[in-house]
Amino acid sequence: MLGSIIQGFFDLLTGFNGLFYVAAYVIGGIPFGYILAKSIGGINIKEHGSGNIGATNVLRVIKEQDPKLAKKLGALTLFLDAIKGAVIILIAKYMGANSYTLYSIGVLAVIGHCYSPFLNFEGGKGVATGFGVLLTLIPIPSLIALVIWFIFAKVVKISSLSSLIALLSIIISSYILYPDGLPNIKTYTPLLLIALIIFYKHIPNIKRLITKEEGKVV
Repeated sequence: MLGSIIQGFFDLLTGFNGLFYVAAYVIGGIPFGYILAKSIGGINIKEHGSGNIGATNVLRVIKEQDPKLAKKLGALTLFLDAIKGAVIILIAKYMGANSYTLYSIGVLAVIGHCYSPFLNFEGGKGVATGFGVLLTLIPIPSLIALVIWFIFAKVVKISSLSSLIALLSIIISSYILYPDGLPNIKTYTPLLLIALIIFYKHIPNIKRLITKEEGKVV
């Protein structure tokens, strides 16, 4: 019985879908912010600022010693974190994966980023990776969220608040644009799972927002 379960699990991981699931989690877990800050900036960002490996903390920490480098590394971190989930989805789609598999890949990429196997299952907050995934799967709601994020980021200059408002906007716009569920799968489950993960990772930020202690990006 146990042997059959183990064999079934092995077959799942080594099958067509399983290989993409593993790749999504592992590639999603690559901590680009941590790697760039340490290899180029010479700083372990897990030990500075908020301790987060995302673009905002890279920008904030590196800016203290080199503002120009901080902007470059922050932008590169944002791009790489956003694209790593999207790339796996596009490859899987090209190879004929169905929509359920594509959405599952997206969720696993976000989980990989937030609970990286390379950082003892710690990680970032999933905003950039989640956006890259959702932009690939549901582009219109994602672009709406991007515009809203940009406006709030410019006005309030608080990264976490802007991200959470954009997250809420992508959920609302998806329900309006796709009243029967997300395209081709007729359910909102993958979107809500990604939103739940990002929200959970932002709980410390939410507490600081309530106490008005959350820092601004200037």
